[in-house]
Amino acid sequence: MKIEGSVALVTGANRGLGKAYADALLAAGASKVYAGARDPASIRDPQLTPVKLDVTSKADVAAAAAACGDVNILINNAGAMLRSPMLADGSDAAMRQEMDVNVFGILSMISAFAPILLRNGGGAIVNMLSVASWYVFPFNATYCASKHAALALTDAMRIQLKDRGTQVLGVYAGFIDTDMAAGVSGEKTAPQQVAERTLDGIRTAKDHVIADERAEAIWRATREDPYGLTAAMQQAWRDGAPWDQSY
Repeated sequence: MKIEGSVALVTGANRGLGKAYADALLAAGASKVYAGARDPASIRDPQLTPVKLDVTSKADVAAAAAACGDVNILINNAGAMLRSPMLADGSDAAMRQEMDVNVFGILSMISAFAPILLRNGGGAIVNMLSVASWYVFPFNATYCASKHAALALTDAMRIQLKDRGTQVLGVYAGFIDTDMAAGVSGEKTAPQQVAERTLDGIRTAKDHVIADERAEAIWRATREDPYGLTAAMQQAWRDGAPWDQSY
């Protein structure tokens, strides 16, 4: 699919990776980019079209679908990460919040926009996933659970929408240099790199985009030595390693 002349909607577009996606779409020649944000006043680029959008609000999602009927690229970027082990105090609340944004938010957006994309020729849906979709890092386990679920949702939507001509693309990255990973001391990927690799994936009709070196390494580990990866996570937990060092 061509990016030039397309009409895109990016969720969580007011900062970080969402802003990088919006900027990359404009630079690649998209004719319009809707920038979804809980506070549309936070969208300050006059080239973008602000849209009030909390992906956990059914009313917001329905209003966005009614207002953005010309969309043919949907980028589900909005996400939540609360850094909770599975048995930590409050882990149930953390998981519910992460699931609401990372899973049910994506489901709501695709349910609302899949008919719009079909009307507009099929188009493409991008779901921003994570290396956490593939394995469990114990210090961030509730987030991993949400990303495992988001991966299953993405694969199911790909199967269901393929014959409608809609590409469904999963994007996998390690830590990205945004506010979400502000407390991470390890290596982080520039959001612009993730955005550019994603747009290349749309252009070349890929189902999956490996967005950085950490994702490449974890992809290999989960296939070549899954038991070794699990053992490493067990040792990290026993050692009480800083939560961002073994991710």
